[in-house]
Amino acid sequence: MDAHSRGRGENVDPADQWVLNPETGEYELRLGPSAPQSSIPGPRGPRPPGPGKPGAGNPRGRSAAPGRSPGRPGRGTPERETPDREVPPQRRRRTTPEEPPGRRGRRPAKQKSRAKKVLLWGSGTLAFLVLATGVGGYLYLEHLNDNITSVSDDGASTGGFSKDKAINILLIGTDKRTGSGNEGYGDKGSAGHADTTILLHVSKDRSNATALSIPRDLIVDVPDCPTEQEDGSQKVIPGSPGVRFNTSLGQSGRTPSCTMRTVTELTGIKPDNFMVADFNAVKTLTSAVGGVEVCLAKDIDDPDSHLKLPKGTHTIEGEDALAFVRTRHSVGLGGDLSRIGLQQQFLSALMRKLKSNDTLTSPSKMVKLAEAGTEALTVDSQLDNINKLKDLGLELGKLNVKNLTFTTVPVVDNPAEQVKATVVLNDAKAPEVFDLIRNDVSFTEVKQKKKKEAAAVAARLKGEKAPASEVRVRILNGGAVGGSAQATLSWLQVQQGVTKSENAGNAPAPLARTTLEYAPDQAGQARRLAEIMGLSGSALKPGESVTNAQGVPAMTLTLGKDFKGAGVSLTPPDKAPDSIEKSTADKVECAK
Repeated sequence: MDAHSRGRGENVDPADQWVLNPETGEYELRLGPSAPQSSIPGPRGPRPPGPGKPGAGNPRGRSAAPGRSPGRPGRGTPERETPDREVPPQRRRRTTPEEPPGRRGRRPAKQKSRAKKVLLWGSGTLAFLVLATGVGGYLYLEHLNDNITSVSDDGASTGGFSKDKAINILLIGTDKRTGSGNEGYGDKGSAGHADTTILLHVSKDRSNATALSIPRDLIVDVPDCPTEQEDGSQKVIPGSPGVRFNTSLGQSGRTPSCTMRTVTELTGIKPDNFMVADFNAVKTLTSAVGGVEVCLAKDIDDPDSHLKLPKGTHTIEGEDALAFVRTRHSVGLGGDLSRIGLQQQFLSALMRKLKSNDTLTSPSKMVKLAEAGTEALTVDSQLDNINKLKDLGLELGKLNVKNLTFTTVPVVDNPAEQVKATVVLNDAKAPEVFDLIRNDVSFTEVKQKKKKEAAAVAARLKGEKAPASEVRVRILNGGAVGGSAQATLSWLQVQQGVTKSENAGNAPAPLARTTLEYAPDQAGQARRLAEIMGLSGSALKPGESVTNAQGVPAMTLTLGKDFKGAGVSLTPPDKAPDSIEKSTADKVECAK
């Protein structure tokens, strides 16, 4: 029963009656200052879908994926009004009811500080624009589940993020014009291309993250894309070589899973999940948090994006926020790369706003944020319920914004064009950026979390090394380019003096990373080969020896998919070079 039906809710926003309990760190529905509420809410009754609601006749409220058909009814509404809507109560928890305030007789439990509790509860809101609702779903899970739209990942992902591994989320902003007021922005008939794309990498230890922007005008090869159709059937959409990256979505019926495959082909990084936001997401989410503060180093009057603001600091939301992230002709060099820089500044500002106490301690904003986010986003089928989004939000919430780095795929102007309109990879810099992310290397100076196992792995490289002539090893190809085992054998024997080596053919199964397995009495040989090959301690796998063609015990070197060629070191870098252009989310930058 909500406040209105109790006769105490006149002119009260139901969202404002969700109050933080400092003892539990969770929000509870409080209907009056003089009536303490139990932390266990009453039973939830079924709520019939209203006219025109997505849930009417559809228990999950799902709609078509981006790039297929128009969105579900009501998604164009910039902001939902909450006073006339019932706020569902909390779901019943299997806990012991709290004692009423003032009861004595037992020592109060030791508590975390209120600030820490609030940050823990609201941590899911720290994952910027399209990840802003992870923990907000705590308030009313079933209701928010009905808001979520999902689409198949078509086998293009890893199968979903894991709590004990690094996380890679593909964030896609489309140029789809559906929704109120959006038809005035350029191509109103757009199928919804990948207009803004960010690969968010969160480190395994959650100490840092990198947001890698991919230019929409980057020339790439879009691969063949197996795609689930609306009737459940499968269709392979043919790939296209040498086309703009943004055509990986929307063009020829391509869905976000095709953008995911394109990113994997481009970077060598397979995303765990994807999230898609359209124009409405920018408007509704910024309004939900009460606006985002941005800084302009000059006056901007851009007729194409409809942004008109004087120099200085401004708090923008709704239409102004959308205009800001779409502006390009009035900043920098006036191209897409300049707009990417502006969007990174905007997302940094949004992160700071989401982390502020002004947002985290406001039940009203948290409710609106959860509503707006779950309605504005389309997620992959691995994130199709609020509990999964909550779990992802909790992982992302462990991140400190000062260690969130924004950078862009290094590119150069397309040399094949006289009138420059597209870009191509900078072959001197881009591979290094991709390699840093693949190897979970921070782009900022962070104090990495020390672990005993990490020290033990590094210790494998320490100690005496056997002479190269005494190293016995069998070489297997476990996912490297064809012929790599033979090429490595020749290099080791001729140039490195590892004459007791042999080509053992293909490995039984492919490996992502190159490994060297050895018995305890072969540790000296393993250290010498690791030095020659440029292997890290993590590549060394203590285990058992095998018998080589001469009937003598030997180590096993398996060349994985990360193998780059004989003589090319496989030791990952430990920091990003200073030459990579980057910014961090804690810094306030003004658009120029």
